[in-house]
Amino acid sequence: MSPAFQMALALGSVSVLLGLMAMVRHLAGMWSLRAELQRKLVHIGTGLYALVLPWIFPDRWPVYVLVGVTMAVMLVLRLPGSRLGGTLHGVERKSYGDLLLAASVGLCLFLAGDQLFLYVLPIAVLTLADAAAALAGSTYGRRFFAVEDGQKSIEGSAVFFTVTLLVAMVCLMLMTPLAPPNILVLSLLVAAFGTLVEAASWRGFDNLFLPLGLLIFLSVHAQDPLPELLTFAAFFAFCNLAVRYVTPRIGLTNHAARVYVTAVFLLLAMTEMQNALFPILTLAAHAWCRNVAPCTARHPDLDIVAGVALVSFGWLTLGTASGWNAVSFFGLTTMGMMVSLCAVALTPQKPALRYSVMAALLAATLATRAVVIGLNPAEANWSGAMWPITVACLALSLVPMAWPRSFTTLRVTKLTLLALPIPLGVYLYAIAIKGLYP
Repeated sequence: MSPAFQMALALGSVSVLLGLMAMVRHLAGMWSLRAELQRKLVHIGTGLYALVLPWIFPDRWPVYVLVGVTMAVMLVLRLPGSRLGGTLHGVERKSYGDLLLAASVGLCLFLAGDQLFLYVLPIAVLTLADAAAALAGSTYGRRFFAVEDGQKSIEGSAVFFTVTLLVAMVCLMLMTPLAPPNILVLSLLVAAFGTLVEAASWRGFDNLFLPLGLLIFLSVHAQDPLPELLTFAAFFAFCNLAVRYVTPRIGLTNHAARVYVTAVFLLLAMTEMQNALFPILTLAAHAWCRNVAPCTARHPDLDIVAGVALVSFGWLTLGTASGWNAVSFFGLTTMGMMVSLCAVALTPQKPALRYSVMAALLAATLATRAVVIGLNPAEANWSGAMWPITVACLALSLVPMAWPRSFTTLRVTKLTLLALPIPLGVYLYAIAIKGLYP
């Protein structure tokens, strides 16, 4: 298939998507379909087409072009006065699900590589289970639990678990050589983890967190022997039980607690314990910070989890794309986020206490960094400990102590942007200078 034909096919696919939206909009006018049903019909149609993209396009680049153009079109449809955009945005709650769905397709295809089950299974779950849960919950839901600005139903979550379990079993049986007992345990874990992610997500973030979370979990654990899978399942159950005990003691809402435990579980699933330490400490630092130095965000606990998740997925994608190990730079970024949050938390204190505590915190951070580096293999450490870069990151993370009022609004966004430039700049520079990176 020639490149020109693949490009034409990619652009034609966008036209098909717009045609699907127009058809759903037309049917909605004829049959008075509610907004949620319209949105899910487009979601299902888009997801089903996405499932066959690896077989339609022999190369990957046309799919990435398709994803980019689709996201641009989705942004245009968000403009005021777009009648066609009402098919996606007619629901009352604020959602970025359309953009995140397109991004997930591209990211999952890229990260899956040649192991297509890592693409098909997550996208199939997102397409079928998510839509089934939403429609079942909105139609038959009677028992509800609170999320960010609304509620979800127990019935919808039960449908999500059942459909995900079936999808996972079928995909793993048809697309992998795994033994039946492993397939059963993996499918149960995928269903349980996916249900937790879907129940904890907000503003359409499940369209990103769900497929990428499942892909990462499967890429790390699909080949684990059965005893390790059973141990991991027990650990997953323990985490969910523990959060019920911890939640009322640290002032988290039930929804925020579910989001926290999902994030921690995913971090531990995707990387070694030492590399998950700074991201987990970032979540803990935020729990302290929001209590002693509140910000103006409506849902700060959800914001910090989204920030850590996006940083994690971003470094994972960049490391995969470049072929250079990015785990040390991921640690530097989350280390900076953690220290910045502590700096904000200390601003209400008297200067003597503030600076003495911060000095002790910086010393402990450097010691922790040394332990993490010592536990990682040499190829992950980029010329050793990178102490000058580490010190520069820590120095930049102290900016909130000088201008604390600047971080009462958009706190997580600002602190993330503050923590990212040095690790990202050094990483990109190291890639550009061949041979600098080990």
